[in-house]
Amino acid sequence: MPQRPHRVLLVDDDPLVRSGLRLILTSDEDMDVVGEAGDGDEVVGAVQAHAPDVVLMDLRMPRTDGITATRAVRALPHPPHVIALTTWDVDDAVLRSIQAGAAGYLLKSASPDEIKSAVRAVVAGDAVLSPSSTRQVLDHLTRDGGDAARREAVATMALLSQREREVVVAVAHGLSNADIGRRLYVSEATVKSHLAAAQAKLGLRNRVEVAVLAERAGLLR
Repeated sequence: MPQRPHRVLLVDDDPLVRSGLRLILTSDEDMDVVGEAGDGDEVVGAVQAHAPDVVLMDLRMPRTDGITATRAVRALPHPPHVIALTTWDVDDAVLRSIQAGAAGYLLKSASPDEIKSAVRAVVAGDAVLSPSSTRQVLDHLTRDGGDAARREAVATMALLSQREREVVVAVAHGLSNADIGRRLYVSEATVKSHLAAAQAKLGLRNRVEVAVLAERAGLLR
């Protein structure tokens, strides 16, 4: 039985951007653009109407910005993944969108293959951050953590099994599930299982939050 296409919702105040993204995504059979929204205040309704797997979310819109919209979407029951769309690499808006629950970000200058790969990655449970971007994001997000935050992170990480900790550290280094499986000599499904268990124990929503906690706990040094 063929797998159903990945359902994508496009959110951008520029109709030309939405049209370009639609052309890129629908050029492959495993992608289906199920709806569009022109501003952040339309997103929750569009998600409820179209049930996308992934939302491509512009961060700067005139009425409601993409950060606010991301936070609202991720608060929904069974929320879709959100990929932030930005003009600038790792700026403040990108960091705040990740804190709001985005799985990662894409530059608007990204190639068609990069855009389609990003959609497939978040559906597979991977973050849309390269290892180099992950380092920049972690540096920004952990900069304000003091001694108390570090002690709390260490105590929280103690809840994990050894294998779960190994998966968490690999995630924090920006590796995909497939890469982690090869490194640890386990299947990709096993990686997903360990990561899901770790996130449940840690009370975290996504890979970026996992990476931030690992950094605060000193597991990457």
